[in-house]
Amino acid sequence: MKINRLVGAAVLSLLLAACGTTPSATPAESADTVLKIGASPVPHAEILTFVKDNLAPAAGIKLEIVEFTDYVQPNVQLEEGLLAANFFQHKPYLDDFNASKGTKLSFVTPVHLEPLGLYSKKSTELAALPAGATVAVPNDATNLGRALKLLADNGVVTLKEGAGTAATERDVTGNPKNLVFKPLEAAQLPRSLDDVDAAVINGNYAIEAGLKPATDALVLEKTEGNPYVNGLVVAAGHEKDANIVTLGKLLNDQKVKDFIAQKYAGSVIAAE
Repeated sequence: MKINRLVGAAVLSLLLAACGTTPSATPAESADTVLKIGASPVPHAEILTFVKDNLAPAAGIKLEIVEFTDYVQPNVQLEEGLLAANFFQHKPYLDDFNASKGTKLSFVTPVHLEPLGLYSKKSTELAALPAGATVAVPNDATNLGRALKLLADNGVVTLKEGAGTAATERDVTGNPKNLVFKPLEAAQLPRSLDDVDAAVINGNYAIEAGLKPATDALVLEKTEGNPYVNGLVVAAGHEKDANIVTLGKLLNDQKVKDFIAQKYAGSVIAAE
């Protein structure tokens, strides 16, 4: 019995000692935490890489960047806990995804805007689009509405009053050129340019394909008052995690804004 009591006391002593070292160990553990962030290759992963190489070490966080070429898996894996956050989407897309998929993901902070543009290999200006032209557009709900609004803002089509960002082809009330819309997955749009007369392409995929939105687009989305700012997203309940708050601040650091301005020359615009 005496031996058992001695063993028990020794075990208890070890446990207390371990507990006593916990506070001093916490900062080291926190500093060693690796944040796995899902991102589109361009420009999101490039921006994150700049943060990883230039700002994160001094802030005490480490980033692992996981690249995705679609708009679904980054949210699926975030919901499943395989990612700490993702960076590829705007809030209207996130809101639609949550509503349609039943996910609980939260927009933390805006970072930048990628203006949507209309591109063509067959026409050098908007007025030159032929009657009956086939125009490829994003097939996800929010970016389809966004594409149609871009065309409406430039007088190509007319939309039903109040259609807003939820507009679909059924909301087109005027189409003087009788354009034919071809919905495609956003990532496929740059490759469609050889097969269609024009395509409305998301900024990240345009840049990735070697297009320069600021100079190559026939028309480009206005930036003022634009709701489609891309930002950092986490699973609901993790918005105030210390490392997430730190990453959000780093993504809006002036050095990141300068990097965006210099690297993308107006094709990507830092959030105000």
